[in-house]
Parts: sequence; C-alpha cells; structure tokens
Amino acid sequence: MKLAFLGTGVMGNPMCANLVKAGKYDVHVYDIDSSKTKNLENLGASISNTISEAVEGADLVMTSLPGPAQVSEVAFGENGLMQNIKAGAAWIDLSTNNLDICSRIVSETEKHQVDFLDSPVSGGDEGATAGTLTVLTGGDEEVFNKFLPVLEDIGETISHLGPNGAGYSAKIAQVVLCYLHSLALSEALMLGIKGRVEPNAMLDIIQNSTGQSYVADRYGPPILAGDYDPSFTVGLAHKDMKLAMEMGENLGLVLPMCSMTTETYAQAIEAYGFDANHLKAVRLLEEQNNTYLRG
Repeated sequence: MKLAFLGTGVMGNPMCANLVKAGKYDVHVYDIDSSKTKNLENLGASISNTISEAVEGADLVMTSLPGPAQVSEVAFGENGLMQNIKAGAAWIDLSTNNLDICSRIVSETEKHQVDFLDSPVSGGDEGATAGTLTVLTGGDEEVFNKFLPVLEDIGETISHLGPNGAGYSAKIAQVVLCYLHSLALSEALMLGIKGRVEPNAMLDIIQNSTGQSYVADRYGPPILAGDYDPSFTVGLAHKDMKLAMEMGENLGLVLPMCSMTTETYAQAIEAYGFDANHLKAVRLLEEQNNTYLRG
C-alpha cells in the first residue's frame, strides 16, 4: 500500500514514524518544513517536495495538521490533495477540525469517489511516540473496519463513533477539559499554597482525592518545577478552545466555563506570544495573583 502522510509536526512526526516502523507501507511524506522529515527519511520513508508528489498514486492519504485553515489549504489549495488523489483511494484526517470544513470535505470526496474518515487523536506527543493514542473516528463503518489495522499502528484505543463529523466533534468536546482542568488545577494549587500548604504536598493531595485527573498527574509537576510543559503551544490551545466555542454557538449551547478559559488563553497569547508554552496560561494567573506555584 502506498501511504502518503502530510504534516509531520509534534503529533504527525511520531505517528508517521510508527507507520514507517510497522514495515507494512510504502510511506511518502510531505511537510512544508523539510527539517521535520529528516528523521523519517532516516527510518526509510520517501520524502516528497510537494503535496502532489506525495499523494500521486497513493492508496491512502493521512493528514496531521494544526487546524481547519491548514486542512482546508492542503485539501483545496492549488495543486492540493483533492486535485491529486486518485479515485478509489481513502483519506484519513487526524487533525482537529470543524464541522464546516468537514461538510466540504465529505462533499468533495464523494464527487471524487474517495473514502473519508475524520479520525482526530488524543494522548499528546508521548502517546503519539508510544503508539498508544486514542483515535476518535467518524465515517462509514465499512471504511473504518478496512483501515482499522492502520489506525492500530498509531493508537491503542480506537473508536468508531458514527458518521463523518462525529470524530471531530468528540475531539473538540473532550480536549476542552485539558485546558479547563489546567486552569482549575492552578487555582486549586494557589488556594492551598497561599494557605500555607507545601506545594508538593498540595499536588499530592489533589492527585489522590476527588480532584485527581490526567492533567494533575501530567502537568502538575511541570507547573511546580516552574518550567511548565514545552510539548504544545498556547496558540494551538487557544485554537482548540475557539473551535469549541464555534461549535457550541452553532449547536445553540451556552458554555460559560469554556468562554472564560478561551479568554484566559487569549490573554496568555497577548502576554507571551502564540508559540509560548501552553501552560503559560497558568503563569498568567500566577502573575495576576502574585503567587508562584513552586515546589
């Protein structure tokens, strides 16, 4: 099977590496930043200079891109994916995307006789490296079953959730908790530490009480270390929150906690820049309260 993989950033690179290591596919890789493909070439992937070169003749195309704008550009831009993918092929999008772009993708792939699955992933860069991601998939169940073995090469918990769009919706719905929990964790730590509880003891209490969570376990230590977590940017976190707010508005939902979190991440971008560490949103709250969470 010729497999084209487009987008080899923080998540895409380790996912693509696992596909190459599986030894089952003829993997052709493209990224706008060629430096992000060097390790994949060393593993045995073929590096393409353009989207069209990577996609030409591919049986399966997989994309891992920052968001809706990039998915739209790669799919529908000049000499992009849809202009070059062959009839009878399939496209699996691993990106976080919105339902408007999803509708256009479904319409265009049907016209081109291409199968499409929206399969965004969760589990962070560590899960992508280990091949233990959660893969949330929407699309035709027969197509899902056909490509399940491919998804099993990048993930551990793989779910078919319904028609196209279900995967995107599930990803947006669950990812907001990461950012809400990060801010809630920092406020809980602040209350305890300001009230004279030793920082590491306070985190241990949270990790072993009703407030326990992945966020407390994964991000609590970097917060107390004062170096936060470099694996994701505050700009991309804000992008995810905006997607959630747009989705909520389209569905007629009032989401006050999401709204406050979105605003806090927007302020963090203004203070520290788009590419700053995503937990700099916690740093913002520390500075506002003149209380620094240090072990």
